[in-house]
Amino acid sequence: MELTHLNAAGEAHMVDVGEKPVTRRRAVARGAVQMAPATLELIAAGGVPKGDVLAAARLAGIMAAKETPRLIPLCHPLNLGGVEVRLWLNKGASRVEIEAEVTLAGQTGAEMEALTAVSVAALTIYDMCKGVDKSMSIEHIRLVAKSGGKSGSFLREGEEEWPPGEE
Repeated sequence: MELTHLNAAGEAHMVDVGEKPVTRRRAVARGAVQMAPATLELIAAGGVPKGDVLAAARLAGIMAAKETPRLIPLCHPLNLGGVEVRLWLNKGASRVEIEAEVTLAGQTGAEMEALTAVSVAALTIYDMCKGVDKSMSIEHIRLVAKSGGKSGSFLREGEEEWPPGEE
């Protein structure tokens, strides 16, 4: 398999997408923040001292998707059509589930934007709750679906429809 971000000399470079056709693209990523049941209940009750955890995480994820090329060195700046960050309190598993969906019409995909949105939303949850639960962990951040572009569609096997329960 050829690594497209390396030139003939083996040096990192930004891939030229200028000749690629503009197509409709979509990427979906997911992850979770595992925590103590009491922390999840505090989020649900709106009792976290720093404020509304889910609202802050949602906004942070959206902002992060828009800033991806400033954070990931070889990502192209994209004109994002839409970014949606969905959060779900999974009480049975004692975690906040996160999903980010990024859409655009462009010459390259939005996978990194969706993954960045999930990552920063998770970090925001951790930051807002670390005063009450330092044992939280950020888990299983992954691309679950993409469509558009030369490589076509991808759907990770075993993923269930969103939301997996109540939001």
